[in-house]
Amino acid sequence: MQAVTLGPAGTYSHRAARAVADDVEFRESVSAIIDAVEEGAYDRGVVPIENSIEGSVTETLDAIAETDVAVTQEIVTPIRHALLAQTEEFSVVASHSQALAQCRSYLESKYPNAKLEAVASTARGVERARDDPNVAGIGHPDNAGGTLNVLAEDIQDRSSNATRFFVIAPASERSEAGGKSTIVVYPNANYPGLLLELLEAFADHDINLSRIESRPSGNRLGDYLFHIDFEAGLYEDRAEDALAEVEEIASRGWVKRLGSYDMQHVLY
Repeated sequence: MQAVTLGPAGTYSHRAARAVADDVEFRESVSAIIDAVEEGAYDRGVVPIENSIEGSVTETLDAIAETDVAVTQEIVTPIRHALLAQTEEFSVVASHSQALAQCRSYLESKYPNAKLEAVASTARGVERARDDPNVAGIGHPDNAGGTLNVLAEDIQDRSSNATRFFVIAPASERSEAGGKSTIVVYPNANYPGLLLELLEAFADHDINLSRIESRPSGNRLGDYLFHIDFEAGLYEDRAEDALAEVEEIASRGWVKRLGSYDMQHVLY
């Protein structure tokens, strides 16, 4: 099996993808990964969906709402950030915007004068540090290799820092089996109590929601769609009954079932 994820080699996405496939290739954006899977160029894609400190990855939310793919697995991995540089004399810290945000307190305390530079991935920031002695990167300690020094480990603001990844597959591999499910709901409506109706459809059937998030639909200002993760498989009668109610509420719009799946913890 061949998987595609955020590159270059050494990203946290790469670490998660290795739990899915031995053959891993890379793209520079989440949208490019999901598009490649939808087109059938890869068996699987691995994309970040949520971080315990910084919250949801909006690029992933928007991309899966706009494409026809399936979610077949959830991978959770702890994030261990280290500061990597050739020497202690640097003026720039380069990393993914989420990594910079996850280490905000440390950087403000230890390197208040350093310029923060957002790049496509943590591994790309480490590459910048490897090429330029004035740049430090943020990444897993193992990414230091033989050319960079680990100046500090576990610099993330919270020791519980972890990221959820979705394993994306072609729509034909969508499954109803699993302990969790994800849907996207576009009601194409706006009236008092709309969100409450959606929530009650799950509560009335004893289904716990593990995440609900609104995103702009892109159609007009103030128009939203909802990403919902819930703790039940689509094969369950209670899930089918709840979704029947949701689809009735969203009859002017649509409901996209991304599939059911189980969680895997990957520790490094």
